[in-house]
Amino acid sequence: MADKIIGVAIPAPDPQTVLASIRRAEKLGVKAAWMTSGGDVGDALTVFAAAAAQTESIMLGTSIMRTWTRHPIVAARQAQTIAGIAPGRIRLGIGPSHRGSMTETFGVDFREPLGHLKEYIQILSGLSHEGKIDFEGRHYSAHFSMSSPTNVPIMASALLSASFEVCGELADGAISWVCPLSYVRDVALPALKAGAEKAGRPAPPLVVHAPVCVNEDLEAARNGVREQLGYFPKTPFYARMFERAGFAESEDTGWTDEMLDSVLIAGSEEQVADKLNEIFAWGGAEVLASAITVGDAEASRERTLKLIAQVSAS
Repeated sequence: MADKIIGVAIPAPDPQTVLASIRRAEKLGVKAAWMTSGGDVGDALTVFAAAAAQTESIMLGTSIMRTWTRHPIVAARQAQTIAGIAPGRIRLGIGPSHRGSMTETFGVDFREPLGHLKEYIQILSGLSHEGKIDFEGRHYSAHFSMSSPTNVPIMASALLSASFEVCGELADGAISWVCPLSYVRDVALPALKAGAEKAGRPAPPLVVHAPVCVNEDLEAARNGVREQLGYFPKTPFYARMFERAGFAESEDTGWTDEMLDSVLIAGSEEQVADKLNEIFAWGGAEVLASAITVGDAEASRERTLKLIAQVSAS
């Protein structure tokens, strides 16, 4: 059986810590490292260029790179640089982020985020897979040629059915984030397949995000999610997703125990391994784990990463 891919989200307090974390994850046998747009690392693609030169096999992916903050040609050129350093190891996960942060920080006209994302995917995909693009859209104009295709996979974040359908139609994969696992299985995966069927192509892989904590104290693990991923239920896009998953008014309630139990994978090594393998059994192509720490953060994270590496190689 081929190795399963279970990647980890890398915390981003500063560039040197990120690089050390990626090197350590590779040494432990973790197959993929992912970075979000937060923290004080500055820019994920920039630090990935350094990580590519300091590692040998671990895959590097953005989850997500915010589309509004750079033109897709610029993103394609950055990915081209990293692909030249570490061929076959970089993946671009992109997404529109949130209205509040995009308008307040960057002053963008945050309208039609799904239409904006579709054009971004089309431009990036053309450059990645064909090495050229001639595109005039509602949101973007792009006319550019590269020396050769890079074949960097272009993936996108998704929360609601429509965005999973867009990924199925246009992208090289979809990435969920803090979605209840039953929602990913019963809503997201069928929507992804429907989009692919509409486009007349095979369904791309679904990367399933989950908070993971190898610790037998369930209440401590739940509190770890509240502390480390606390704001998500209170943001509008995520609140809509949670409502469709059966958890209404999450903007007011925050993380309830029921919500946490729907997304969190926690327990002993054997229990966590079983739950991770269930995701692959029902059709998840890959797992993106946020390692939730309890107590001694370094020891807790190490325990979780070791288990992830073991399951990946099983």
